[in-house]
Amino acid sequence: MSAEDFIKSVDDGIRLSKRLYFGKDRAVAPPKTPPPMERSLQSYLPSSPMVYAVIPDPSIVDNPDIPSYQPHVYGRSDPPALIPLQMNSVELKADCYLDTAFVSVSGTWRVHCVMGSKSCDCRIAVPMGEQGSILGVEVTISRKSYCTQFIPIEEKKDIDKAARVEDGGFLKAHIFTLKVPQVDGGSNISIKICWSQKLLFSDGQYTLNVPFTFPDYVIPAGKKLSKKEKIEVNVDAGTESEVLCKTTSHPLKELRRKVGNLGFLYEAEVLSWSNADLNFSYTVSSSHIIGNVLVQSPSLYDVDQREMFCLYLLPGNQKSSKLLRKDVVFVVDISGSMKGKLLEDTKNALSASLHKLGPEDSFAIIAFNSEVYQSSMSLELATPEAIDRATQWIEINFVPGDGTNILNPLNKAVEMLSDCRGSVPIIFLITDGTVEDERHICDVMKSKVLNGRSTHPQIFTFGIGTFCNHHFLRMLATIGRGQYDAAYDVDMIDLRMEALFSRAASTILTDIAIEPLEDLEIEMYPSRIPDLSSAFPLTVFGRYNGRLPDQLKVTGTLADSSTHVIDLHIHKAKDIPLDKVCAKPQIDQLTAQSWLSEDKLLEEKVTKLSMQNSVASEFTRMILQETNEGTKATETSGSEKDPKGAQKKTIVLRNLCVGFGNLQATNENVPPGAEQVKLPEAAEILVKAASNCCGKIFTHCCCMCCIQCCSRLNDQFVIVLTQLCSALACLGCFECCTQICCGGHDG
Repeated sequence: MSAEDFIKSVDDGIRLSKRLYFGKDRAVAPPKTPPPMERSLQSYLPSSPMVYAVIPDPSIVDNPDIPSYQPHVYGRSDPPALIPLQMNSVELKADCYLDTAFVSVSGTWRVHCVMGSKSCDCRIAVPMGEQGSILGVEVTISRKSYCTQFIPIEEKKDIDKAARVEDGGFLKAHIFTLKVPQVDGGSNISIKICWSQKLLFSDGQYTLNVPFTFPDYVIPAGKKLSKKEKIEVNVDAGTESEVLCKTTSHPLKELRRKVGNLGFLYEAEVLSWSNADLNFSYTVSSSHIIGNVLVQSPSLYDVDQREMFCLYLLPGNQKSSKLLRKDVVFVVDISGSMKGKLLEDTKNALSASLHKLGPEDSFAIIAFNSEVYQSSMSLELATPEAIDRATQWIEINFVPGDGTNILNPLNKAVEMLSDCRGSVPIIFLITDGTVEDERHICDVMKSKVLNGRSTHPQIFTFGIGTFCNHHFLRMLATIGRGQYDAAYDVDMIDLRMEALFSRAASTILTDIAIEPLEDLEIEMYPSRIPDLSSAFPLTVFGRYNGRLPDQLKVTGTLADSSTHVIDLHIHKAKDIPLDKVCAKPQIDQLTAQSWLSEDKLLEEKVTKLSMQNSVASEFTRMILQETNEGTKATETSGSEKDPKGAQKKTIVLRNLCVGFGNLQATNENVPPGAEQVKLPEAAEILVKAASNCCGKIFTHCCCMCCIQCCSRLNDQFVIVLTQLCSALACLGCFECCTQICCGGHDG
């Protein structure tokens, strides 16, 4: 289901919910529908964890407690209507460790809109915060329960065939959905949803933002009864510096204050649910660069029995610190798939990035498709006049064309940065496509950046949509000691691209090295340490064999070319689960390495880490496992029996990751976000009919728009239409084929 279909389904569901009758003594306000002029495309996308009743047959909609006379509704909803369920309680808990937050939301919802004698599927929708990653869902309904887990792809030979889009997946890049099958009308559903997300960082301040704005129509119908709402926030900054709470959106009460550690709680009886997202910000007090090293031993069940460590550096309040001078070459994809809004948003983000350059910085722009176009043959200072000329050049030369050739423009960018002295050379690559020679590109760039020169270009990569190979871009950034980011949702291009460039443009410490590590067998994620930016802390995870010294030194170069030394003490991470905090970065890095080396052992390692930490990967799939405690197991396909005799069923979800690129879509210049949705069965019949000999007439009087329209028709009407077409075909097919298709020739 696309976001547009989802919005339409919720709109239909809210209209259907007006049929519900709750009795004369119940003060119930009908769901508010925004006026046509105020309604936007995003108006019905979830702004908090939500549960919906999936209604393909509108005739089952009724109050399960007070059945009422309902005029019969003929036909079916396609796509099925989604009626938001009423929520009875909600609890949110957020544990913030270093730069990551682990969030869990528990609540109870009631199927208040379906007859007691009927049942329907329920759809859970979870909007997550910055770079959210779903960890797990637990559901309890009467005598049934569901839970998610990850399994290796090899366990299901036909796993992708068995997985259906409607069972679960990402509606948008930050909204995860999951279907719970066949819930009886009037039932209560208890759900616990867990995910991880990144903390935002700006001007020395961390910010946790969790979608927690509930619409009015999830308030239980009836008299104004109080409801329980609870929010708990815990912070462990992993530092010995003081942590101060700055702002909070909800009336949190401080429960705990220790060095580097805070605890807050909000609990109240409310008449209406939270109408604002949870926004909590705090600072780690420091006027200079500080850091720490945390170590932890693996658990008995850890697939990697080496010791864990986490090294992090905080930029502190660096408003007065001088930034390093930069030489930047923007390498921008202008292939045919970048046409329209994608290219306009990219141009806007590029223009904003140019204006973030300082007067001492230099830049150049290289655009590419099958050809390469340069704004200038050499770098030029980022003066206002030069930026204006570059903006005009962008407007004239950013014209989409066929082909995607990444290696040639990268080679030219390296050549342009070869003579940089006293500055940070940066390549900023932007693309939405996949190319055949990606492994060769990585090898070429590796040879160029590791050629023994004291300075080499850093490579920042930015991927647009899901057709490009994001693992290639991540690997390229790792090789170039830069950073990677992406806009899977094409509406987020300008915001995310500007954020990535802000990191590249605000370097305060470069050429970072850790010593002494000579006597250790160590593996780091990322494998090459990027620069420290004033825009975000630097975190390096790793595993090692041996014994760490009591103290490590981090050295780097400041803007005045002086060497800066930071002494870091080693501390045991007692309360911070390092294995969970570093699980996703480790899986991302190892997946990129396994893609580059085509190493099956690395794939197996990623698979085990994914299952151990409940983090999605390219080599595992999420499943929803149903346990029916009150029914004896029967021997049916897709079912299994646990030792207690309870019946278990498994629903396989589609891949929650982005894959390794789509070369065919790139070659065909398909814009990101324009994936063709599979037509329903009724439309497929018409499409097949259009492909035979009689289809030559069909194509003259019908088009794909008509076919897609027919896919929305009532099932009974489609049957009658099919029978009519078959009858006409029997009468006229031979004459038609003889006179038109075969041109009247014999045979």
